[in-house]
Amino acid sequence: FPGERLLLCLNPRLRTERRRKREDLLQATEAAIGRRIGEQANRYRVRKHFALHVTQDSFAWERQQDSIEAEARLDGLYAIRTSLPDLAAEAAVEAYKSLSGVERAFRTSKDHLRVRPIHVYSENHVRGHVFLCMFAYYVEWHMRRRLAPLLFQDDDPVAARARRDTPVEPAEVSDRAKDKADTKTTPEGFPVHSFPTLLGDLSTIALNRLTLPTQAKTVITIATEPTTLQRQAFDLLGVDPPQTVPITVTG
Repeated sequence: FPGERLLLCLNPRLRTERRRKREDLLQATEAAIGRRIGEQANRYRVRKHFALHVTQDSFAWERQQDSIEAEARLDGLYAIRTSLPDLAAEAAVEAYKSLSGVERAFRTSKDHLRVRPIHVYSENHVRGHVFLCMFAYYVEWHMRRRLAPLLFQDDDPVAARARRDTPVEPAEVSDRAKDKADTKTTPEGFPVHSFPTLLGDLSTIALNRLTLPTQAKTVITIATEPTTLQRQAFDLLGVDPPQTVPITVTG
Protein backbone atom coordinates (compact mmCIF):
# COMPACT_ATOMS: atom_id res chain seq x y z
CA PHE A 1 0.00 0.00 0.00
CA PRO A 2 2.20 2.89 -1.22
CA GLY A 3 1.93 5.94 0.99
CA GLU A 4 0.01 4.02 3.66
CA ARG A 5 0.79 2.07 6.83
CA LEU A 6 -0.56 -1.20 8.19
CA LEU A 7 -0.71 -1.56 11.96
CA LEU A 8 -1.09 -5.07 13.41
CA CYS A 9 -2.93 -5.16 16.72
CA LEU A 10 -3.29 -7.99 19.22
CA ASN A 11 -6.10 -8.17 21.75
CA PRO A 12 -5.10 -10.90 24.28
CA ARG A 13 -8.59 -11.08 25.78
CA LEU A 14 -10.13 -11.59 22.33
CA ARG A 15 -7.54 -14.26 21.54
CA THR A 16 -8.45 -16.22 24.70
CA GLU A 17 -12.18 -15.89 24.03
CA ARG A 18 -11.93 -17.02 20.41
CA ARG A 19 -9.87 -20.08 21.35
CA ARG A 20 -12.39 -21.02 24.03
CA LYS A 21 -15.28 -20.56 21.61
CA ARG A 22 -13.58 -22.57 18.86
CA GLU A 23 -13.05 -25.52 21.19
CA ASP A 24 -16.69 -25.39 22.27
CA LEU A 25 -17.81 -25.40 18.63
CA LEU A 26 -15.46 -28.24 17.74
CA GLN A 27 -16.87 -30.37 20.56
CA ALA A 28 -20.44 -29.52 19.59
CA THR A 29 -19.69 -30.44 15.97
CA GLU A 30 -18.17 -33.76 17.00
CA ALA A 31 -21.35 -34.57 18.86
CA ALA A 32 -23.45 -33.63 15.83
CA ILE A 33 -21.39 -35.39 13.15
CA GLY A 34 -22.34 -38.82 14.39
CA ARG A 35 -26.02 -38.01 13.96
CA ARG A 36 -26.15 -36.20 10.62
CA ILE A 37 -23.08 -35.96 8.44
CA GLY A 38 -24.22 -33.31 5.98
CA GLU A 39 -26.24 -30.52 7.53
CA GLN A 40 -24.98 -30.88 11.10
CA ALA A 41 -21.32 -31.19 10.14
CA ASN A 42 -21.07 -27.48 9.29
CA ARG A 43 -23.76 -26.16 11.62
CA TYR A 44 -21.16 -24.29 13.69
CA ARG A 45 -18.98 -23.29 10.69
CA VAL A 46 -16.04 -25.48 11.70
CA ARG A 47 -16.50 -28.28 9.13
CA LYS A 48 -13.17 -27.24 7.55
CA HIS A 49 -11.37 -28.47 10.67
CA PHE A 50 -12.56 -32.07 10.28
CA ALA A 51 -11.62 -34.90 7.95
CA LEU A 52 -14.56 -37.25 7.32
CA HIS A 53 -14.01 -40.86 6.22
CA VAL A 54 -17.14 -42.52 4.86
CA THR A 55 -17.33 -46.03 3.38
CA GLN A 56 -20.20 -48.38 2.66
CA ASP A 57 -20.05 -49.91 6.12
CA SER A 58 -18.15 -47.40 8.27
CA PHE A 59 -17.91 -43.75 9.17
CA ALA A 60 -15.14 -41.96 11.05
CA TRP A 61 -13.79 -38.46 11.50
CA GLU A 62 -10.79 -36.74 12.93
CA ARG A 63 -9.74 -33.19 13.66
CA GLN A 64 -7.48 -31.42 11.18
CA GLN A 65 -5.04 -30.11 13.77
CA ASP A 66 -2.93 -28.21 11.23
CA SER A 67 -5.98 -26.27 10.08
CA ILE A 68 -7.03 -25.51 13.66
CA GLU A 69 -3.55 -24.28 14.62
CA ALA A 70 -3.28 -22.14 11.48
CA GLU A 71 -6.52 -20.38 12.31
CA ALA A 72 -5.56 -20.04 15.98
CA ARG A 73 -2.42 -18.10 15.05
CA LEU A 74 -4.66 -15.23 13.92
CA ASP A 75 -6.82 -15.16 17.04
CA GLY A 76 -7.12 -11.68 18.50
CA LEU A 77 -5.25 -10.07 15.61
CA TYR A 78 -6.55 -7.34 13.33
CA ALA A 79 -4.91 -4.83 11.01
CA ILE A 80 -5.56 -1.10 10.74
CA ARG A 81 -4.78 0.73 7.52
CA THR A 82 -4.02 4.46 7.58
CA SER A 83 -2.67 7.01 5.10
CA LEU A 84 -1.47 9.38 7.86
CA PRO A 85 2.32 8.94 8.12
CA ASP A 86 2.76 11.05 11.26
CA LEU A 87 -0.07 9.51 13.27
CA ALA A 88 1.24 7.52 16.22
CA ALA A 89 0.27 3.85 16.36
CA GLU A 90 -1.80 4.24 19.54
CA ALA A 91 -3.57 7.30 18.12
CA ALA A 92 -4.43 5.32 14.98
CA VAL A 93 -5.96 2.54 17.08
CA GLU A 94 -7.93 5.08 19.13
CA ALA A 95 -9.23 6.68 15.92
CA TYR A 96 -10.25 3.27 14.57
CA LYS A 97 -12.12 2.37 17.75
CA SER A 98 -13.85 5.76 17.73
CA LEU A 99 -15.53 4.84 14.44
CA SER A 100 -18.35 3.42 16.54
CA GLY A 101 -19.19 7.04 17.31
CA VAL A 102 -19.41 7.77 13.59
CA GLU A 103 -21.76 4.82 13.11
CA ARG A 104 -23.87 6.07 16.02
CA ALA A 105 -23.96 9.51 14.38
CA PHE A 106 -25.38 7.98 11.18
CA ARG A 107 -28.03 6.14 13.18
CA THR A 108 -28.90 9.36 14.99
CA SER A 109 -29.13 11.22 11.70
CA LYS A 110 -31.49 8.63 10.23
CA ASP A 111 -33.66 8.01 13.30
CA HIS A 112 -33.74 11.20 15.36
CA LEU A 113 -32.77 13.90 12.86
CA ARG A 114 -34.68 12.16 10.04
CA VAL A 115 -31.93 12.66 7.49
CA ARG A 116 -33.95 10.78 4.88
CA PRO A 117 -35.51 13.58 2.82
CA ILE A 118 -39.27 13.59 3.00
CA HIS A 119 -41.11 15.66 0.39
CA VAL A 120 -37.76 17.00 -0.81
CA TYR A 121 -37.21 16.46 -4.51
CA SER A 122 -34.66 18.79 -6.08
CA GLU A 123 -30.91 18.23 -5.72
CA ASN A 124 -30.43 21.55 -3.93
CA HIS A 125 -33.20 20.76 -1.45
CA VAL A 126 -31.76 17.31 -0.74
CA ARG A 127 -28.27 18.74 -0.20
CA GLY A 128 -29.67 21.48 2.03
CA HIS A 129 -31.67 18.98 4.07
CA VAL A 130 -28.66 16.71 4.63
CA PHE A 131 -26.46 19.71 5.45
CA LEU A 132 -28.88 20.91 8.13
CA CYS A 133 -29.06 17.42 9.66
CA MET A 134 -25.26 17.09 9.74
CA PHE A 135 -24.92 20.60 11.14
CA ALA A 136 -27.46 19.79 13.86
CA TYR A 137 -25.49 16.69 14.84
CA TYR A 138 -22.25 18.72 14.82
CA VAL A 139 -23.77 21.20 17.27
CA GLU A 140 -25.09 18.34 19.42
CA TRP A 141 -21.63 16.71 19.49
CA HIS A 142 -20.04 19.89 20.85
CA MET A 143 -22.87 20.37 23.35
CA ARG A 144 -22.47 16.82 24.66
CA ARG A 145 -18.74 17.35 25.22
CA ARG A 146 -19.28 20.58 27.14
CA LEU A 147 -22.25 19.27 29.12
CA ALA A 148 -20.51 15.97 29.97
CA PRO A 149 -20.15 16.83 33.71
CA LEU A 150 -23.97 16.87 33.94
CA LEU A 151 -24.50 13.80 31.75
CA PHE A 152 -23.89 10.09 32.18
CA GLN A 153 -21.16 10.62 29.57
CA ASP A 154 -17.60 10.25 30.86
CA ASP A 155 -16.21 13.75 31.44
CA ASP A 156 -12.69 12.58 32.33
CA PRO A 157 -11.40 10.81 29.19
CA VAL A 158 -7.76 11.18 30.28
CA ALA A 159 -8.38 9.15 33.45
CA ALA A 160 -10.43 6.61 31.51
CA ARG A 161 -7.62 6.15 28.98
CA ALA A 162 -5.09 5.74 31.79
CA ARG A 163 -6.96 2.66 33.06
CA ARG A 164 -5.81 0.74 29.97
CA ASP A 165 -2.29 -0.41 29.21
CA THR A 166 -2.98 -0.19 25.48
CA PRO A 167 -5.79 1.24 23.34
CA VAL A 168 -6.36 -2.24 21.92
CA GLU A 169 -7.94 -3.27 25.23
CA PRO A 170 -11.65 -2.68 25.80
CA ALA A 171 -12.59 0.89 26.70
CA GLU A 172 -12.81 1.75 30.38
CA VAL A 173 -14.57 4.58 32.22
CA SER A 174 -13.07 6.91 34.79
CA ASP A 175 -13.80 6.75 38.51
CA ARG A 176 -15.78 9.96 38.17
CA ALA A 177 -18.03 8.41 35.54
CA LYS A 178 -18.55 5.32 37.72
CA ASP A 179 -19.52 7.52 40.67
CA LYS A 180 -22.05 9.37 38.53
CA ALA A 181 -23.52 6.10 37.30
CA ASP A 182 -23.73 4.63 40.83
CA THR A 183 -25.09 7.66 42.69
CA LYS A 184 -27.06 9.23 39.81
CA THR A 185 -25.74 12.58 41.02
CA THR A 186 -22.81 14.82 40.08
CA PRO A 187 -20.12 15.85 42.59
CA GLU A 188 -21.99 19.17 42.91
CA GLY A 189 -25.19 17.36 43.86
CA PHE A 190 -27.05 17.81 40.57
CA PRO A 191 -29.07 14.87 39.19
CA VAL A 192 -27.26 13.19 36.32
CA HIS A 193 -29.10 13.54 33.02
CA SER A 194 -29.12 12.03 29.59
CA PHE A 195 -28.76 14.56 26.81
CA PRO A 196 -32.51 14.56 25.93
CA THR A 197 -33.63 14.93 29.56
CA LEU A 198 -31.22 17.80 30.15
CA LEU A 199 -32.57 19.58 27.08
CA GLY A 200 -36.05 18.94 28.46
CA ASP A 201 -35.06 20.62 31.73
CA LEU A 202 -33.62 23.62 29.86
CA SER A 203 -36.80 23.89 27.80
CA THR A 204 -38.76 24.84 30.95
CA ILE A 205 -37.25 28.33 30.76
CA ALA A 206 -40.03 30.56 29.47
CA LEU A 207 -40.34 34.03 28.00
CA ASN A 208 -43.08 36.14 29.59
CA ARG A 209 -44.57 38.94 27.53
CA LEU A 210 -45.64 41.88 29.68
CA THR A 211 -47.45 45.07 28.85
CA LEU A 212 -47.81 48.20 30.96
CA PRO A 213 -51.33 49.46 31.74
CA THR A 214 -50.42 52.95 30.58
CA GLN A 215 -48.56 51.74 27.45
CA ALA A 216 -50.57 48.89 25.99
CA LYS A 217 -48.61 48.87 22.74
CA THR A 218 -45.26 48.38 24.46
CA VAL A 219 -44.36 44.73 25.08
CA ILE A 220 -41.59 43.72 27.46
CA THR A 221 -40.26 40.13 27.23
CA ILE A 222 -38.67 38.73 30.39
CA ALA A 223 -37.15 35.27 30.76
CA THR A 224 -37.77 33.20 33.87
CA GLU A 225 -34.88 32.97 36.32
CA PRO A 226 -32.72 29.87 35.56
CA THR A 227 -32.47 27.20 38.22
CA THR A 228 -29.08 26.32 39.66
CA LEU A 229 -28.85 23.33 37.30
CA GLN A 230 -29.82 25.42 34.29
CA ARG A 231 -27.27 28.08 35.22
CA GLN A 232 -24.58 25.38 35.49
CA ALA A 233 -25.52 24.08 32.04
CA PHE A 234 -25.28 27.59 30.58
CA ASP A 235 -21.89 28.09 32.23
CA LEU A 236 -20.60 24.84 30.72
CA LEU A 237 -21.87 25.90 27.30
CA GLY A 238 -20.25 29.30 27.71
CA VAL A 239 -23.47 31.24 27.09
CA ASP A 240 -25.23 33.84 29.20
CA PRO A 241 -28.85 34.20 28.07
CA PRO A 242 -30.16 37.70 28.81
CA GLN A 243 -32.95 38.01 31.34
CA THR A 244 -34.67 40.52 29.13
CA VAL A 245 -34.89 41.00 25.38
CA PRO A 246 -35.41 44.24 23.50
CA ILE A 247 -38.70 46.03 24.00
CA THR A 248 -41.03 45.87 21.04
CA VAL A 249 -43.83 48.22 20.12
CA THR A 250 -46.94 46.79 18.46
CA GLY A 251 -49.52 48.54 16.36
